[in-house]
Amino acid sequence: MTPLLRIDEPPRAAPAGFALFALGFRPFYLLASVFAALSVPLWALQFSGLLGHAYLAGPIWHAHEMLFGFTLAVIVGFLFTAGRNWTNLPTPTGWKLAALAALWVAARVLVLTPYALAAAIANVAFPLAAAISLAVPFVKAGSRRNYFFIGLLALLALAAGCVHLAQFSVVAVPGWLGIQVALDVVLFILAVMGGRVIPMFTNNGVPGADSSRNAWAEKAALGGVLALLAADAVGLHGWPLAVLAATAGAAHAWRWALWRPWRTLRAPLVWVLHLAYLWVPVHLLLRALAEAGWLMPSLATHALTVGAVGGLVIGMMTRTARGHTGRPLKADRFEVACYLLVAAAAAVRVLLPLIAPSQIVHAALASALLWSAGFGLYAVRYWPVLSRPRVDGRPG
Repeated sequence: MTPLLRIDEPPRAAPAGFALFALGFRPFYLLASVFAALSVPLWALQFSGLLGHAYLAGPIWHAHEMLFGFTLAVIVGFLFTAGRNWTNLPTPTGWKLAALAALWVAARVLVLTPYALAAAIANVAFPLAAAISLAVPFVKAGSRRNYFFIGLLALLALAAGCVHLAQFSVVAVPGWLGIQVALDVVLFILAVMGGRVIPMFTNNGVPGADSSRNAWAEKAALGGVLALLAADAVGLHGWPLAVLAATAGAAHAWRWALWRPWRTLRAPLVWVLHLAYLWVPVHLLLRALAEAGWLMPSLATHALTVGAVGGLVIGMMTRTARGHTGRPLKADRFEVACYLLVAAAAAVRVLLPLIAPSQIVHAALASALLWSAGFGLYAVRYWPVLSRPRVDGRPG
């Protein structure tokens, strides 16, 4: 009898052994998915007072951990894996990769303890260590096109430091400034990587899709996000920021339309990326409306974090895990279930409060459960894939 949770594989049997630290995506995709599934019960424990001695608590813990915990883990896992292909040089594997993963785990645990200084150090150290680990192969290979990723990881470390220094009352700026800057950095990373891979994956996976890129759309989309990052860093608010966000949103909608998303409906491994990226212009539009005072800012934030980040993460974690373990690039019913659960989490969290603002608490609870189920299913499904050697016997 075929086991229920089994990844489709080529006829050959998968080699025996433990390969969790063979390449960057393996531990960080697994850790991120497990943490995403556990974030709901952890939030409930905080809310109930059973984690009453946590250094970070309440909304700041939730925002910090979704950015510097879940999202950053996936970004680092992806960059360590892609960086090896971009440079033909090794990125951290073996004990070095295990040590970085252990640092990430320590940072997640420490923010739930009273050890504030240790938590701050661990959370700033992780993105800095990842930046240094990428800088070595990038500089050796002269991969100047990708140097900016080093700077973005360093900027995330600075944003994390801002959050913790504000908690210590060392700086006069609010900790939420660090969160907002980190959100903008993550948005820029999504925009860059989405522009690189979504049109390529579309044309490779959907014959005749004719997904295209336009130089002006690319410049407007990426430039708009950078302008928004600069505006947030200096504390711009109100109508000027609303106009900036709306303009950037229009550029991203134009970019998305050029990718021909309507031609991907028969390819789940592709449409999940298009559906997720649609939340980018939605986020920017909602942010403009929030700056104009017409709706709650949290709706714009969750359009980015649950919709764009969650959707692109679950889509890329399945595709790259399949590709880098020698499996067919075709989603099965379990992976489609993950996509639908995360997509539903975004729709419930953002759209329901737009339609019925009084239902925001129920929307948040339902969205959290859907999110936890989607990533929990991925963790169970992909544990044997991420922890075992490639089925084709190749390294990685």
